Amino acid sequence: MTDAHADRPAAQQPSTVDEHLQRVLDAIKTLPDVPQPIMECLGLACAEDVFSPISLPSFDNSAMDGYAVQHAAVADASEDNPVVLSVVGEIGAGQADLRVLPPGAAAKIMTGAPVPQGCDAVVPYEWTDRGAEQVTITRAPQPGAHIRRAGEDVAEGDLLIEDGTVLGPRHLGLLASVGRHLVRSRPRPRVVIISTGTELREPGSELGHDSIFDGNSYLLAAAVRRVGGIAYRVGIVPDDPGAFGEALQDQLVRADLVVTSGGVSQGDFDVVKEALTPQGVWFGPVAMQPGKPQGFGLVGEDRIPIFTLPGNPVSAYVSFQVFVLPAIRKMMGMTPLSRPTVTARLTHAIASTEGRQHYVRGEVALDDRGPYVGPVGGTGSHLIGDLASSNCLIVVPRETTALKPGDQASVLMLDEDY
Repeated sequence: MTDAHADRPAAQQPSTVDEHLQRVLDAIKTLPDVPQPIMECLGLACAEDVFSPISLPSFDNSAMDGYAVQHAAVADASEDNPVVLSVVGEIGAGQADLRVLPPGAAAKIMTGAPVPQGCDAVVPYEWTDRGAEQVTITRAPQPGAHIRRAGEDVAEGDLLIEDGTVLGPRHLGLLASVGRHLVRSRPRPRVVIISTGTELREPGSELGHDSIFDGNSYLLAAAVRRVGGIAYRVGIVPDDPGAFGEALQDQLVRADLVVTSGGVSQGDFDVVKEALTPQGVWFGPVAMQPGKPQGFGLVGEDRIPIFTLPGNPVSAYVSFQVFVLPAIRKMMGMTPLSRPTVTARLTHAIASTEGRQHYVRGEVALDDRGPYVGPVGGTGSHLIGDLASSNCLIVVPRETTALKPGDQASVLMLDEDY
């Protein structure tokens, strides 16, 4: 007898999530670092150890508005025994003409101004009559009082910022304070976003009876920006392999990475797969829900990484979080690569298909017993309204078919900083 199914190709064995993520990360290279103006580096990874070229403060200076004095001249000052000193000048920040304080004299001094030679204490205005030619001092400071010593914050040669540190506002302020206007960092990846589908329309246009608005490109472009990349959202590409190939070729010149949505499943109009399979891009199932159909490879002369994500919005978004986000962070030289996870108490039961890692839209919150989480909406991969109401993904391992209320669940946080 002849086997009726003998000519059918064997079904492709699904990759696990970890296997596909490793496939991606093995191909992704960290972008080369370049010197950049510090204000361009907010949120980027520093690519050098930064040592201070100067001390902070760089000179002894006053911590108060008051009078620069020699401690010995005012050591006995009190309300009952005030000390009167001649005022020989005024020292302002950036206007320090008086360099030496004569013995037994005082000089008005402003906060941040350098203390003159011979000064070993500053008397705050509040302890004086604020005299202009003579000052009456009614309280004695301690030796060295209200003087900020050179180098007490940062010494010349100190390590300020380690290689790999993600630069925040406080780091940039420190760099500027020691005179650095450039710092080596890895640039933001340029990510091209392409949506495919003849049925798609731009928001703001008219819908036909068989058309839908293109939400995916906006969803993915915003996700790229959120993780620190530069997003280039391309106009809608119809279901035509030639048109897709031309659009992709036009965009590669400005891309460090490409993300497409749609056209990667088993339908008659899956143009992304049709166009890219001859270029060696891998397509196959990943044991996850949503997001089973995936594609990844390197295209063009410069071997630009390309992710081909499913067309349903929830599938595309989950795929971005699980696979694209770690790739972008690796390109930027950042760690950890993946979003943070927490363990939370489950409020409702969840059923899951065995053999697939399930990502359930959820909402996590805190009570006096710790974090708790519940599923949001249905399981359909088209339900973007439920996705917008979520702040996490509940991760159900592929060997688990059910979780019950009270179980501890792993939760992938969607809005938390690293």
